[in-house]
Amino acid sequence: MKRSGSADLPLHYGYVPKWLAERMARLGLAVVETIVMDYGKNEVLTRLSDPFWFQSLGAVMGMDWHSSGITTSVMGALKRAINPHSKELGIYICGGKGNHSRETPNELLKVSEKTGLNGTELVRCSKLSAKVDNTAIQDGFQLYTHNFIVSDEGKWAVVQQGMSAQSKTARRYHWHSDALASFVNDPHTSIYGQNTGYILNMTDKTAAPSRDGVMQIAGENPQQMISEISKLTMPSHHDVRSKDVDLKRLGAVLWLAHEKRPSDFEELLLLEGLGPRTLQSLALVSEVIHGTPSRFKDPARFSFAHGGKDGHPFPVPTKVYDETLGVLQTAIHKAKLGNNEKSEAIKRLHTIAERAEKDFIPNANFDKVIEQERNDSWKYGGRTVFGKAKPPVEVQLRLF
Repeated sequence: MKRSGSADLPLHYGYVPKWLAERMARLGLAVVETIVMDYGKNEVLTRLSDPFWFQSLGAVMGMDWHSSGITTSVMGALKRAINPHSKELGIYICGGKGNHSRETPNELLKVSEKTGLNGTELVRCSKLSAKVDNTAIQDGFQLYTHNFIVSDEGKWAVVQQGMSAQSKTARRYHWHSDALASFVNDPHTSIYGQNTGYILNMTDKTAAPSRDGVMQIAGENPQQMISEISKLTMPSHHDVRSKDVDLKRLGAVLWLAHEKRPSDFEELLLLEGLGPRTLQSLALVSEVIHGTPSRFKDPARFSFAHGGKDGHPFPVPTKVYDETLGVLQTAIHKAKLGNNEKSEAIKRLHTIAERAEKDFIPNANFDKVIEQERNDSWKYGGRTVFGKAKPPVEVQLRLF
């Protein structure tokens, strides 16, 4: 088995306010339900093992687009939302941050009682994945969160994160059972983190001779670079800059939502009645659900769906968030009753936006887009951890 990916993130302290946490859970459930219906439960595990998709999901949920907090907040929201529906979805999320991570074995044994899976083997896989990232790979990061996601068919994924007090960064590790052949020979699908030089990686395939003779050559430390497979490194700056975003892709979405009337597209008739701002968010959520892996190389772009709780790139537009959730939940409900029209319309929205990119030439007005979003934020119920957005203050002409 191979670690599926990794991500390096600047440490970001803070909390997720209740008004956002509740919306994150609802959106996470809607995204997972749709993926299960359209692509199957194992696709959820594949997505979670991709660091770029995971970061994009966190951004579209309204979390800080680049920070370490995405890991614990997204997994916490998914666990709260999905586990009550585990029997229906066939997906169980175990573990969490701190003390919750230590409950993973007990939670996996309970899952095995419900599903008939081999709980002892699942616990072994959970412990080994943690041991590899915390001990076998000595990269300066100590694990503090561990999530083990398993399907009722026995497939699993791991999302866990370590912290380096020295560099003040976090490193997220992703695993996927489909890619695993060995826990001690290139096991990761990805490691998300900044390359800081040579490290001791006893799981690298080139370290096999060292592993074989480790008892005889205990004094030697074979130094191997950590695998760069699916590696994502996020910048330290908090604001979203044009260099962080694929402007052609973002521009096409904004053009579709704000300039090209949805009624001009026969495929979008079922989505008529949505305002342009909600259509913008829905297009980005649609891409998270239906996009291919190559679409997630710029996770910052997805923060233009629902902003960020810290105000970057703009406050979370709660009214837009709720309307997007309403559309998704209605589509899921109708699909369960056999009416897939609205669900298919949301799926086509991503396809239409992708087609629009083909000949699209973005304008150099990225900063103006963010400024406009911030100015209009109060209209959409904009909120951050600092409070509610207010209308821009008009400057009065003074005579003296």
